[in-house]
Amino acid sequence: MKTSVDRVQELDVLRGIAIIGMVLSGSIAFGGLLPAWMYHAQVPPPNHQFDPTRPGITWVDLVFPLFLFCMGAAMPLSIKTQLDKGLTRFSLFSVAVRRFFQLLFFALFSQHMKAWVLSKDQSFLDQLLSIVAFLLLFGQLFDFKKIVTENWGKLIKLISYLAAGLLLYRLPFKDGNGFDFYRSDIIIVVLANMALFGTLIYLFTYQRPYWRVAVLVAVAGIIITAREPGENIVKSFFNFHSIWGLAFDWAYKFYFLKYLFIVIPGMWAGELFLAVNSKTHEAYSFKNTIWSILTFGLLVALLSLLFIRDQALLSWAVLLALVIAAWCRKLLQQYTVLTYALTRYGLFFLLMGLILEPFEGGIKKDPSTFSYYFMTTGYGFLMLVVSKDLSGINWLRSIRFWFAGLGKNPLVAYVAGSLLILPLLSISGLRVHWDSWVSTPWQGFLKGVIFTAMVSALTLFFNRKNWIWRS
Repeated sequence: MKTSVDRVQELDVLRGIAIIGMVLSGSIAFGGLLPAWMYHAQVPPPNHQFDPTRPGITWVDLVFPLFLFCMGAAMPLSIKTQLDKGLTRFSLFSVAVRRFFQLLFFALFSQHMKAWVLSKDQSFLDQLLSIVAFLLLFGQLFDFKKIVTENWGKLIKLISYLAAGLLLYRLPFKDGNGFDFYRSDIIIVVLANMALFGTLIYLFTYQRPYWRVAVLVAVAGIIITAREPGENIVKSFFNFHSIWGLAFDWAYKFYFLKYLFIVIPGMWAGELFLAVNSKTHEAYSFKNTIWSILTFGLLVALLSLLFIRDQALLSWAVLLALVIAAWCRKLLQQYTVLTYALTRYGLFFLLMGLILEPFEGGIKKDPSTFSYYFMTTGYGFLMLVVSKDLSGINWLRSIRFWFAGLGKNPLVAYVAGSLLILPLLSISGLRVHWDSWVSTPWQGFLKGVIFTAMVSALTLFFNRKNWIWRS
């Protein structure tokens, strides 16, 4: 029988893959050096100007939804367990509210304290302030109760927040206008909203999961109706962003709730992991590896076709191949209870993604389309299957450990590059050589790989010390 720790490992691996993708996609060389599929589809080289009319997705467009999918899958594993232990819904929701504001502060502080945001011409002091910001985030997010008394831990957190708040209040930043609520990391802002609303939805539907479908129908209806010309009450609700003249759209927009189409299916994935807790799994077979490689190859082919977008019939052929492969694997009894359930969900969401692909001008990450939500959710389910199938290969265990380590400490991995590694390179005098070291496409890619490796090494070092950051 599998333990819960074994099951969570699969989510850590997928979350780690998403983090690696975020770091790598943000650190590879920009310009005309690399092919368009190495960047967001709507921000193609060489100028990287945002084009909202350009359809298609790339691997870069998968990393954020995969992270959201893992967030949703983790909710049943944590919240339901706590509910079963007797914690009240109100207490868990209060924790979610605290986490929401903590992540919002993280989004604001981490963005403001990047050296290139502090000043146009970054000085030694700017680089040092970025490093100080990293240390203050450590103070805010690390559980010091593990090494000091509870009161000392609270004092360290309080000092860290007060010092961070003072920096935001006093520093002029590069535009000279000081702190700005709209200068934040939008990815973290969206995560904060999904953590809050996802928790709220799960708390009130954990015994009635079918109500989550009703939530998604309502959200879809509001989004679609708000696009209609003219004013109506639904559009007013969609655009609601201020109270008594105080705008809060820097922290919340109904538009963010579109990502519930990824988070809520993630909840179903997490519940599948919980459901097999009382079931016996079939023995692992090396044949699963063959099926996994075939599935992964077909997923790569489908992604390539979604980027090209001029071979619609081939996209459907790839989906058919995935269905046939799953059917054959079922007949040969090569599925476990869990992987078969995950595969069925994944194929359903890929099917819906392809059906909706022509809608809204083609699949796009930004502005995101319904096809994008369904397609990336399908990838989330099937990537869990691939990860689980490959868990039995000994020589892959170190790679899985690497991904899982990053997935256990994602906040460190997310800001370590911008707030610690790049400032240290600048202070040491190596930044000049680092910035100039690109003359070929492969060098541009290799630069991103090296930077990602540095972030990974630092995160794994934090893990070894048990310095886990938690919001």
